[in-house]
Amino acid sequence: MRMARLAAPLALLLGAGVARAHDADIIYTQVRRTQAGGPEVRVRLTLTASTLSLLLPADADGDGAVSQADLDARRSALEVGLWEALPLTAGGVPCTREEDAARVSETYVELTAMFSCPPGPLKQTYTVLSLLPDNYRVVLGAYGGEGGQLFADSRRQSLEIPERGPASSSTFAPGLGGWIQLGMKHIFEGLDHLAFLLGLLLVGGNLRRVLGMVTAFTVAHSLTLGATALGFILLDEERTRWVEAAIALSIIYVAAENLLLREHHYRALLTFLFGLVHGFGFASVLSAYGLGEQVASGLLGFNLGVELGQALIVIALLPLMRLIQRRPKVHLWTVRALSSVILCAGTWWFVERLG
Repeated sequence: MRMARLAAPLALLLGAGVARAHDADIIYTQVRRTQAGGPEVRVRLTLTASTLSLLLPADADGDGAVSQADLDARRSALEVGLWEALPLTAGGVPCTREEDAARVSETYVELTAMFSCPPGPLKQTYTVLSLLPDNYRVVLGAYGGEGGQLFADSRRQSLEIPERGPASSSTFAPGLGGWIQLGMKHIFEGLDHLAFLLGLLLVGGNLRRVLGMVTAFTVAHSLTLGATALGFILLDEERTRWVEAAIALSIIYVAAENLLLREHHYRALLTFLFGLVHGFGFASVLSAYGLGEQVASGLLGFNLGVELGQALIVIALLPLMRLIQRRPKVHLWTVRALSSVILCAGTWWFVERLG
């Protein structure tokens, strides 16, 4: 009866996950004067088509995808609904937008604009954040590979734009910490990854075996995350959909193995193979940001955040699992109940992600 009461809310929690668990909730931007002290200021934004669709009806022809033709047809809507919601000032004086353009790439939408600004420090306000869910962030990246990044959210919507040059490096120092926070957020909010880790820990065995599995998972998803984020592997929309389905399959397999097998001799190898797939899931988030020259620092911080979040989860759950393992009957029913919930959740995600 206790297991039933425990399993019911867990089932609701896991089942509440959306079909696609790794939506990109970032708008990445770069701002710079084309010449030091000059009037021309270039602004570049990259965001996913799904994020753009939250801001305005970008799919002009209604075919379910945002194409270049859609962006061309929605040019006036972009100018009013997006660029007017991104006011840029210099020394407190509003800048004038001279021209703008929109382009669809394979993984994101790129929006650019040229502003004419008076002398003075640049500052941009991202009021578009008021139109998006609270988890969204704007990441201000440096041009030319200089420094790190600054972050804006719904509570802090304005950012001062650092000047180009060595002096900007210290200003951008908080960038790594911001990416670490984003990585941790994605592991804590990634219900499919949490379900997979829980399935592993239920029959994890002794500390040595648990460390072996966690290490294998870490190495594997770091490899595919890095390879994809750095552009060695391309994840388009169709491939990302299959990756999401494969992650759900990994959850189904681990849960089914927990229910059917008494011995689990190859869990480290299995975890490594499935870790490669989960790494593609994390990469689908990072590659959709269009980070350009800032991909290395973003990758480092995001991956550190994922690993830190994963370590905190293991540290929190492992003592409880060890305590339950000391009582064989309780352990058996716990494995059966929670693995059944995880199996149902994985099956639900698999069907939803292929639908």
